[in-house]
Amino acid sequence: MSGDLLECIEITTAEPVQHSVIWLHGLGATADDFVPAVPELGVPEDLGVRFVFPQAPIRPITINNGYAMPGWYDITSLDFTKREQDVTGTQESAAHINRLIDREIERGIPANQIILAGFSQGGAIALYTGLTSHHRTAGVLALSTYLPLDEQVFDDMKQRAEPSDDRTELPIFFAHGTHDEVILLTYAEQSRQKLLENNFSVEWSTWPMPHSVIPEEIKAMGQWLRERWGR
Repeated sequence: MSGDLLECIEITTAEPVQHSVIWLHGLGATADDFVPAVPELGVPEDLGVRFVFPQAPIRPITINNGYAMPGWYDITSLDFTKREQDVTGTQESAAHINRLIDREIERGIPANQIILAGFSQGGAIALYTGLTSHHRTAGVLALSTYLPLDEQVFDDMKQRAEPSDDRTELPIFFAHGTHDEVILLTYAEQSRQKLLENNFSVEWSTWPMPHSVIPEEIKAMGQWLRERWGR
């Protein structure tokens, strides 16, 4: 399954394309979920950015009584202290995103001009892929989410320990709602703390919102993206 290319919606702001953003939706959503956010990001009119919105595979989700829906991995509980993480689903989805990174590189966009972004489950896969991919990308936008399989991620990074690929230099924009009832703020803070303990620099923001995205957050995301693009 991981060798197949996911179906995607693509939006290009201008030609020639110089940057790519691969943006992952949340559980049960569809590829077009964050398409309306693109005009709100303030991308300069003369800057060519390809936004790639992949569609997650359909899979049964335990917490939803096994109902099949678009999802990047299975979830057994919203209580992170009791849930069993879906290692296979997480790794398969990361492989899908790595294939999309490969395609962007084949289309002429270097890895260091590709940003991974995602909301909720999609943000978890964006973070996981950004930290584990064999490609060194330009950064990660992690929205209302957390880092899955964190112990494995950091153990693997320490074992690789390649000076030429210091992944701790990966820019990370990490944002969360203080009223999030799906992924509690505590869980996001725990992921942030572990990233800091492993020498990552995290741009952290919170807003008084539930499990959602608000205009103020999109504005901050746009500013962070333009900084990555030198604009």
